Amino acid sequence: MREGHEGTGPGAITPDGCAVDLYTRLPVGDEPDIVTGAVPTGAHILELGCGAGRITHPLLQRGFTVTAVDESADMLAHVRGARTICAPIERLDLGEKFDVVMLASFLVHAGDTEVRRGLLRTCARHVAKDGCVLIQREGPDYHSNVPRERVDPSGFTVRIVSAEPVGDGVNAVRAEYRFPDAVWTQTFLARPLSREQFEEALAEAGLEVDTYLTPDGTWVRALPAA
Repeated sequence: MREGHEGTGPGAITPDGCAVDLYTRLPVGDEPDIVTGAVPTGAHILELGCGAGRITHPLLQRGFTVTAVDESADMLAHVRGARTICAPIERLDLGEKFDVVMLASFLVHAGDTEVRRGLLRTCARHVAKDGCVLIQREGPDYHSNVPRERVDPSGFTVRIVSAEPVGDGVNAVRAEYRFPDAVWTQTFLARPLSREQFEEALAEAGLEVDTYLTPDGTWVRALPAA
């Protein structure tokens, strides 16, 4: 288990506190639409932190080729139709370049600055010269608008219970997922980043923002710096 991370509930728990059985149940949102609108048709996507394939499988159905990476073999066991690689993202070096590198799930907000740097260096190392990097970042109120909850149309409730400062600008965030037959929780460390801080972190890795893809600024397309 990564320091500061914890998960509870039925089934296997990954090193960052994610419950595998939970992630096999979570429905896909608008992520495949965002990706499809931002990258070339049929692109080869390196998906970093693919989990159980929640986004992977819709992308495959839309004609993309996907190389799916996760540090959890239990998660990867649920991925079908993609090349899978089990490895910590921040140390990944495949010696290959991809049309698109995708870093979703707010991973760029890793509490450990060195881990974040490693994640972004991995993105920069694997993106083709004329390719792009898609990054999902937190909204401006993610750590202040707590507690908050959302009832999903499919019948479960996700609740962000708390975001407590633990020092050095990092918060311990606790999330809860309630289904009719099971409850899972996850506690993880996250570092809020202003837009300026986010762009500085990209620049440090040799990347620069091309465009913010969504009105709330949570999805970003970045390019290798000129």
